[in-house]
Amino acid sequence: MPFAIVMNAGSGRGDTEQAREAIRATLDAAGRAHKFFLIDEAHPIRDVVAEAAAHAKKEGGVLVASGGDGTINCVAGTAWREQIPMGVLPQGTFNFFGRSHNIPADPVAATEGLLRGTPRNVQVGMVNDRLFLVNGSLGLYPQVLEDREAWKQRFGRHRLVALWSGLATMMRGYRPLRIEVSDGTQARQLRTPTLFVGNNALQLEIIGLPEAEHVFRNDGTLAGLVLKPMGRLTMLGLILRGALGRLGDAENAVSFPFRDITVTPRHHRRKMKVAVDGEIEWLDPPIVFRAAPRPLVLVTDGERKPGEDPG
Repeated sequence: MPFAIVMNAGSGRGDTEQAREAIRATLDAAGRAHKFFLIDEAHPIRDVVAEAAAHAKKEGGVLVASGGDGTINCVAGTAWREQIPMGVLPQGTFNFFGRSHNIPADPVAATEGLLRGTPRNVQVGMVNDRLFLVNGSLGLYPQVLEDREAWKQRFGRHRLVALWSGLATMMRGYRPLRIEVSDGTQARQLRTPTLFVGNNALQLEIIGLPEAEHVFRNDGTLAGLVLKPMGRLTMLGLILRGALGRLGDAENAVSFPFRDITVTPRHHRRKMKVAVDGEIEWLDPPIVFRAAPRPLVLVTDGERKPGEDPG
């Protein structure tokens, strides 16, 4: 199948043109038909993805995302809705989705893996009608992501910059959410800094949540995490636990597996700020988290085993 490759010119730390030439040379050497669709200031991501998806559908090809988590999410949402198989050539900072499916960050190695790949069904999450691959969240975490983007623009796209910006946001103070969370049989009134929902077993393993095992099964289970109200020093200790992979045994963190939950603000709000795979969305409540009713078809040459991380 030919490849329609959506590439974000601003993703990653390397030279995008160099990566594109490496991908092109690898595909040319294999005799595989392909076409690049570039995202830049003059060509917004949603327009570019729509054009690439139409091309892939017409040619009976694969819609490929080459970029960070935001680019991959946008391509995945379109591939899922249009029922087109998807490929990934990761370029971003953390690459949780790519690493979860044994896709290396090196463009040549990733392209070679895509050429060898076969279609596999992959679980994806939904928040209202918005698809997510890695996580979705309310409260403090969306603010962390907004501040992190500002830090990255100032200091560069590095993991240490992301970690330090997160620390700065959390230590600055926050307003807790007042929400009702229901799983359809039981409703709880919560006051919490953040509600985090994970669909990525690798990320959950790294921070030490036992629900990683449930998510890895690919059976429609997501992982929820709620933090209890706490002071700044306690929050700092919680961050350190997460960095050491021990968040699951923290007294101030409650994690749980679920199939679907509905989140309703206790005080009426027209919209709520939601972080979706690193991008900020404003969604109308109630906010519903669930696994998508059908899988995403991902073209890949391998599956990650629990505890394994290709880096």
